[in-house]
Amino acid sequence: MKLTAAEEQLMDIIWERNEVFMKDIIDTYPDPKPATTTIATLLKRMQNKEFVGYRLMGNSRQYFPLVKKADYFSTHVKGLIRNFFGNSSMQFASFFTREANLSDAELEDLKKIIDEQLNKKKDDQ
Repeated sequence: MKLTAAEEQLMDIIWERNEVFMKDIIDTYPDPKPATTTIATLLKRMQNKEFVGYRLMGNSRQYFPLVKKADYFSTHVKGLIRNFFGNSSMQFASFFTREANLSDAELEDLKKIIDEQLNKKKDDQ
């Protein structure tokens, strides 16, 4: 399931804090801050989508993520690869390395990541 841009912005706050009260959420937003009712509506929609849960702490709700950030973004990257690159990770990687204007240092770092993954796969065999 996909989050809207506003829900993703709020979810980033929840992912960063892990457990957060409404007051903390509002304090984290840059000015102009959204209305409390707007945030409450977003939280309700996100609960319905099963992204956010809460615990009652007295009269307040402490919100927490039900979905890990890495899992959410992994799902969407896989969808991007499927929908735009014919389900080819190779085409995606080729496009990314050409179009992202990576510096030499970033390309070297990417190469190290690939080498680490290759070594890990060899060790697992």
